[in-house]
Amino acid sequence: MTETAARYLYLARHGEASADETTLTENGRRQAVLLGERLRSAPLTAIHHGPLPRARQTAELIGAQLDGVPLHQSELAGDYVPHLPAKEELPPDAADALLGFLAQAPEEERSQGPALAREALAAFTGTVEGDQPRHELVVTHNFLIGWLIRAALDAPEWRWLGINHSNAALTVIRYAPGRPSSVLICNDMRHLPAELRWTGFPPELRV
Repeated sequence: MTETAARYLYLARHGEASADETTLTENGRRQAVLLGERLRSAPLTAIHHGPLPRARQTAELIGAQLDGVPLHQSELAGDYVPHLPAKEELPPDAADALLGFLAQAPEEERSQGPALAREALAAFTGTVEGDQPRHELVVTHNFLIGWLIRAALDAPEWRWLGINHSNAALTVIRYAPGRPSSVLICNDMRHLPAELRWTGFPPELRV
C-alpha cells in the first residue's frame, strides 16, 4: 500500500488590482509583501499562481519574501466560473439574482471554467504520496477559492457562490489521511493593517 501524508493548501487572493486589472495598486503590492512576510514561517515547497498579471505579480512579491520557494504558473489557478448551476439547484428566492450575476461573466470563463475546476480539485487537493506533509500556496482569484472551500466542506457544487475572499487574505485547508478535509483558517487578514483589509469586498460586507 502506498503511504500517504497530509497536504496543507494555502489559498490567497491576489492583491488589490488597478481599475483595468492590468497591474497591482500600491496597496496591492503592500498587501502581497506583508502576506509573504507572514508566510516566512510556513514550510512552503511551491507557489502556484494564475496567468493574469494581478495573480502573477502577487505571487512574485510573495516569493521575494521567501527563501527559494519556486513559482509555477498554472491555468488551473486562473480566473473562471467553476460551476454553472441550473436554476433548480439554487434557493428559489436567490436563483434569479445569482444567475443574473453569473451571466455577467465572460463567455470564455463560463464555458471553460467547469473543466478547469475539476482539474484544479485533482491537482491541488487531497493527500499526497509519501511520508512527509506538503505545504503549497495557490495565488488565485475569488471564484476558485470559493470553489475549493465549498469542496472541502462537501457543500453542493453551487455553493461556491457567496464565499468571498479579500485581497491578499489567507485560507488554509488540511487534507489528512483518514480524516475529512478541514478548513483551518478562512479569509484571515491578521497580517494586514486596518487600512489594507477588506479590499475586494463591497462596503456592506465588511465587518
